[in-house]
Amino acid sequence: LGVGWAIIQPVFSMIVFTIVFGNLAKVNSEGVPYAIFSYTALVPWTFFSTSLTSASTSLIGSKNLITKVYFPRLIIPISPVLGKMIDFGISFLILLGMMVWFGVKPTIWALMVPVFIILMMLTAAGVGMWLTALSIQYRDIRYGSNFFVQLLMYASPVIYATSIIPEKYQILYALNPMVGVIEGFRAALLGTRAMPWDLLGVGSLMAVAFFLSGALYFRAMERYFADVA
Repeated sequence: LGVGWAIIQPVFSMIVFTIVFGNLAKVNSEGVPYAIFSYTALVPWTFFSTSLTSASTSLIGSKNLITKVYFPRLIIPISPVLGKMIDFGISFLILLGMMVWFGVKPTIWALMVPVFIILMMLTAAGVGMWLTALSIQYRDIRYGSNFFVQLLMYASPVIYATSIIPEKYQILYALNPMVGVIEGFRAALLGTRAMPWDLLGVGSLMAVAFFLSGALYFRAMERYFADVA
């Protein structure tokens, strides 16, 4: 489906979430229609999840290049992240259209969206490098990564707001960098809450930690690439 999947996946998820969690479970959407509440989270989340899925299989898919051509190996896990930015851009345009449709006005903090995008990309690239390097030792990591991503979605504020998490656990919750990213998108574009500087601060540190540690581990595992190829 190519680019079409970039539209279908988050939109279909939004429809299902709106029916199940918005209409039936009556999940609090912080004063905005649940459809746009969930879709605003699904835009960065879909980018993150599809980047990880692609990264987990990127080494196997590049095995012919690895044996025939020299190039910086870090390109292998990072290229899926960069490639998914096209899908993200399409999904983001749909989000802007939904904001117009529902009459939702962005806040001044919408100027921070590029920062959230960088944070989102750092997180995806960092975790992606870990998964790619782990796939050298554990060939079935691509199957486990799908399950991991599904679980992580429920540990992120995609279908619910962070406000349901007790205050004393919020900083611990923010160790997942996507928490700050998603809540930042909602605060900036929907005005559902004040800008979550605490969540963003912790999430930024974790995103950098994931990226640097992922790069170091990936470089350490490069010597085994020939075995995979």
